[in-house]
Amino acid sequence: MSYNLLKGKRGLIFGVLNDKSIAWRVAERAYEEGAQLVLTNTPVSIRLGTINELAKRVNAAVVPADATKVEDLENLVRKGMEHVGGQFDFVLHSIGMSPNVRKGHTYDELDYTFLQQTLDISAISFHKMLQVCRKADAISEWGSVVALSYIAAQRTLYGYNDMADAKAMLESIARSFGYIYGREKKIRINTVSQSPTPTTAGSGIMGFDNLVDFAERMSPLGNANAEDCASYIVTLFSDLTRKVTMQNLFHDGGYSSMGMSFRAMKVYNEGLEYRDVKEDKTHR
Repeated sequence: MSYNLLKGKRGLIFGVLNDKSIAWRVAERAYEEGAQLVLTNTPVSIRLGTINELAKRVNAAVVPADATKVEDLENLVRKGMEHVGGQFDFVLHSIGMSPNVRKGHTYDELDYTFLQQTLDISAISFHKMLQVCRKADAISEWGSVVALSYIAAQRTLYGYNDMADAKAMLESIARSFGYIYGREKKIRINTVSQSPTPTTAGSGIMGFDNLVDFAERMSPLGNANAEDCASYIVTLFSDLTRKVTMQNLFHDGGYSSMGMSFRAMKVYNEGLEYRDVKEDKTHR
């Protein structure tokens, strides 16, 4: 259902890969709400993914860019503004990747070259994007910037590895740049801490399926899916949230406020009562 929340607005969306991407769902919802779009990802991701398929459906331009390279971002912003005919009213940063996670390095055995890559891709790219946009005056007054985060930025979650450090940095950048951009042009910058969501990037995290199940049992409303997240982000792009900035906003069905739920405790108790299969044939 469309409410025309973004009618006449122009947006730039980073991180569209395939229909499992949250960025993909955000692009669909933004288009439904009346927005004109520019989509971007790295040249390799564009070749391997299906971003061009989405672009045709939402009448968007696709401009390749490696978000870790300033010159790529400058070209993206210039060409993107040419396509939409002016400044962007909203920007989504949906970028995250850890070589350490992909290579199976645990947090106490990090490869530091990989760590630098994790931080550059998943967090510093956000700063680079904002700095390039500011220098090019690419975001309109009262515009909105949103980056996707996760609760591991504040709390230790098994298996999330150095991505937790990257998300913590990402949220800090949102606050620091949010002050500067807000003071100068009333541009708001927020992060959304989403429920664990099955995406191409998320599937590489150790124990991800169990994490999704645990969060579902802990959350009073259940996990928020990609479509739910997209709808929430659209409200942050809209004029309805003009005074919300420098916040990390939890969109997780209540998970972040929970200590222990009945459903999770029940499974935990069953685990404690479990006996060795040699002694208990019912658990074989």
